[in-house]
Amino acid sequence: MADLVWVSWYATVLRQDSFAGEVAEIAPVALRYGATRYQVHVSNDDRYRITQMTWVPSKQAWYRYWDGPEMIEFRARNVGRYQVPITYSWADELTSGELGPQVENGGGDKEPAPTPAEPQAA
Repeated sequence: MADLVWVSWYATVLRQDSFAGEVAEIAPVALRYGATRYQVHVSNDDRYRITQMTWVPSKQAWYRYWDGPEMIEFRARNVGRYQVPITYSWADELTSGELGPQVENGGGDKEPAPTPAEPQAA
């Protein structure tokens, strides 16, 4: 399974919304370096806490992204908008899942994927 890297950003006062937008813009760049998935979350309890999650196949892929020119430029451009030190941690993903088409409902029946509505004739 892939490695999951959690980056815990903490925005400085009154910059949480703009900085969260910046993190959301830079997160997809990880896909260019081999990441398979990314997410960015803002805490509902502490709007200054922003979590960036990136699924990578190896530590080398992560460091190519983290030490790459886009992230170096991102950190330089946003200096003063986040608190230092930036902390990140590694996790091994054991399992994951999500609701999607053809997933069994609670009764054991398969729910078909919704079909788009047909346009009404005028």
